[in-house]
Amino acid sequence: MSDQKNKAYTPLFSKDNFTWMLIGGVIIALGMFLMSGGKSNDPKIFDTKEVYSTTRITIAPILIILGLVIEIFAIFKKPKLS
Repeated sequence: MSDQKNKAYTPLFSKDNFTWMLIGGVIIALGMFLMSGGKSNDPKIFDTKEVYSTTRITIAPILIILGLVIEIFAIFKKPKLS
């Protein structure tokens, strides 16, 4: 029992990991924000340029996937031992 009390507590994630997680979360949120919208004032009109814009169908999904890759990196990154 005394050996377990003497072992130093090592946290699973360091400040660096949380920083990377925050960056990944912000990038995912930015991608979701860019993907949203496209509502028309008149429900009888369908504007293909607005719904199928390059931002919505290309850039936003790439940002979301990039954010997920950063999140995976942040989780698997080993914390620096001081």
